[in-house]
Amino acid sequence: MNQDTLKQQVAQAALEYVPEGQIIGVGTGSTANFFIDGLAGMRERIRGAVASSDASARRLAGHGIRLFDLNEVEELPVYVDGADEIDASFAMIKGGGAALTREKIVSAVARRFVCIADASKKVEVLGRFPLPVEVIPLARAQVSRAIALLGGRPVWREGVVTDNGNVIIDVHDLRITEPLKLEESLNQIVGVVTSGLFAHRPADVLLLGTAEGVKRFER
Repeated sequence: MNQDTLKQQVAQAALEYVPEGQIIGVGTGSTANFFIDGLAGMRERIRGAVASSDASARRLAGHGIRLFDLNEVEELPVYVDGADEIDASFAMIKGGGAALTREKIVSAVARRFVCIADASKKVEVLGRFPLPVEVIPLARAQVSRAIALLGGRPVWREGVVTDNGNVIIDVHDLRITEPLKLEESLNQIVGVVTSGLFAHRPADVLLLGTAEGVKRFER
């Protein structure tokens, strides 16, 4: 069973968590795209969606799903998104698609975060996937120096500009045994907008695509 098939399965399973008549939060990336495509089949049963990126907004609009600005809503019942890595505590690394800041903002407003991922994303310790950090362009060099002091190897993702007009530094060679602590440390670096470490706001539900079918976990 290939990876796309697994992603399609978890995306389909996530539709069960979408309440009728509500506005929902939608993430970014290849797995989230499968969810958006599935959501098209029930667009008449929801009020609309808040997208975590311009790319997801375009895909939602292409399916005729009404878009809302996050400032128009006080709370979302559910936010559905993928992850680059997720551990047993449901802490995640996100941001491979450079949408980490908006993903973190939208997920913070949601009562429930449903993570959809294939089995390769489940890890014992976070860090094999480079940790993305969104940075104000002026601060790129000094943030890189500060990250190096924390033990990571910062690499500027050249040619990439986020939807917010910022740059991405990918942090390699990390073994993240204390996600909460590292997230706090990164947030304290002047010039960091946010990191792709989702520990203070972990997932609530994990739908994991495996060769044996979709496995469901809740914390």
